[in-house]
Parts: sequence; structure tokens; C-alpha cells
Amino acid sequence: MAARRSMNTAGSVLVDTSVVIAHFRNDPDLTTRLVAVAALYVPWVVLGELHYGAQRARLPQQQLALIGEFLRTAVLLLPDQGTAENYGRVKAELAEAGRPIPDNDIWIAALARQYDLPLATRDAHFALVPRLKTLAW
Repeated sequence: MAARRSMNTAGSVLVDTSVVIAHFRNDPDLTTRLVAVAALYVPWVVLGELHYGAQRARLPQQQLALIGEFLRTAVLLLPDQGTAENYGRVKAELAEAGRPIPDNDIWIAALARQYDLPLATRDAHFALVPRLKTLAW
């Protein structure tokens, strides 16, 4: 299910690829956290990264099934003009500070800031993004 323009994000979390992969690997503490949130949001770019990983996996069909199952419990966030504007701001802020991060992660941060969602991640470089609330899951 894709997200609509206006949404209630109280108690909700945006997840990074690193968190979804840890969930797929059956991290029990992480699964408990995921179940406890009001709503789980997945950026479109995370979905792309998951599909890339599945295509390169030893058992691609098994990985694709995990992705499909996970998406039944989450809301897919798609980019719009606001996302593009936030992407430009985030990338410029990081460039000005001399602290670049991967472009896919800038898109993820842009969505998190756009919808004022905390980002659950295991990637420390997200802490470099100004005005981004991260959860070290």
C-alpha cells in the first residue's frame, strides 16, 4: 500500500534497508520493536535495494517471498516534489559540511524529514544528516 500525501505519523517509524535485512535474519529484539510501532513505513528506495539483494541471492524466490510478506505489514512511501526538494536540501547540507553519504541514503533521509518520521537504521552515517531523528535498531 502506498502512502498518501497527508498522514498521521504519530508512533510510526521509517525503516532503512539495514533494519529490514536484520528482520529477515530473524533478529528477535528487532522483530519485537517492529511489531510495537503504530505504522511501519518503507521508502521506495529501500524496496529497490531489497529487490536488488534478492536478485543476487542464492535463493532469489525465497528472498522475494520475504519482501512480499514484509510489504503486507508496511506502507510504501513514494517520492513526490516535496521529497525531491528535501533531497536537494539534505544533499546540499551534507556537501557544505563535507560529510557526504550515499545517494540512496539521502533519499531515505529526505522522506524521513518530509514526513517527520524517525528513521530506524543500523547505519551510523545517518547521524550526519541535520534534523533527522534516528533510532539505532
